[in-house]
Amino acid sequence: MISAAQSFSPFFLAAGATRLRVARFAADGPGACLLLNGQTEFIEKYFEVIDELRARGFSVVTFDWRGQGGSNRLLPDRRKAHIDDFAEYDQDLDTVIREVVKPMMAEGKKPIALAHSMGGNILLRRLHNVQGEFAAAILSAPMVGIKPRGVPWWLVEKIADRLNRNGPSRDFIWGMAQRDQLKLPFALQIVTSDAKRYARNQALLAADPELRLNGPTWGWLGAALHAIELLEKTGYAEAIKTQALVIGAGRDRVCDTEAARAFAARMPDARYVEIAGAQHEILMERDLLRAEWWAAADAFLKKNAPAVSG
Repeated sequence: MISAAQSFSPFFLAAGATRLRVARFAADGPGACLLLNGQTEFIEKYFEVIDELRARGFSVVTFDWRGQGGSNRLLPDRRKAHIDDFAEYDQDLDTVIREVVKPMMAEGKKPIALAHSMGGNILLRRLHNVQGEFAAAILSAPMVGIKPRGVPWWLVEKIADRLNRNGPSRDFIWGMAQRDQLKLPFALQIVTSDAKRYARNQALLAADPELRLNGPTWGWLGAALHAIELLEKTGYAEAIKTQALVIGAGRDRVCDTEAARAFAARMPDARYVEIAGAQHEILMERDLLRAEWWAAADAFLKKNAPAVSG
């Protein structure tokens, strides 16, 4: 099998006025997986994961959300991760499902979905709004809560509300302007304990610096808080019927692992697994921790293989 890196041939789709960079990777197997990355991420970062899915018989469709990776950036300052409303991400997801995923599925077959962090938030809302679209879903460190990193949560919300009072602010969250992913040393990052994979991902950015983002704006944070509030509503998680596996990171400093655990407990057909030693980007972690992640995922996929393959 030719690796994802060797076979990478992106194309573009129009989601409204926005161009999305999309890629499709074939596999010798009956399944299909829609892979949704997180905030500031990009397709190339997931080549290893894509090949692991393909080795399990899943063709993979993935893309860059608007405002990041190789998709259209939304602000003149390309370093800013910004969105006015998560409904715009919903449009991205709908476009890719409608124009790429559904046409590749045989009659009666359904894909699975694998989503990380922000992608998990967007996927959960899709699972709620469009029932029965996916055979199964895996959510890795989903963004159902955000860690305030030493600042009281009520203060974060108050600041975000104030700075967005005249519309979504396009200013960096404090400290993000100096946080260049290309230059950020391993000792100062908070997403993985694997120096080797961190260096690999920085090398991808060095090869194409236009892919990188520093971090979010206050407008993005305000939109994220509204999206999280929706998930918290009574009956919301309970209405998601898709078979799901939620995998939390025990040492997550970006998303709230307790919130993910509680959300999974509310879902009618979800299993929760926690990787105790993992930081936020579990699939970019050390081999031992990734092995735990894949053991849980493989057991889940084996159980749900009949649903995936028809």
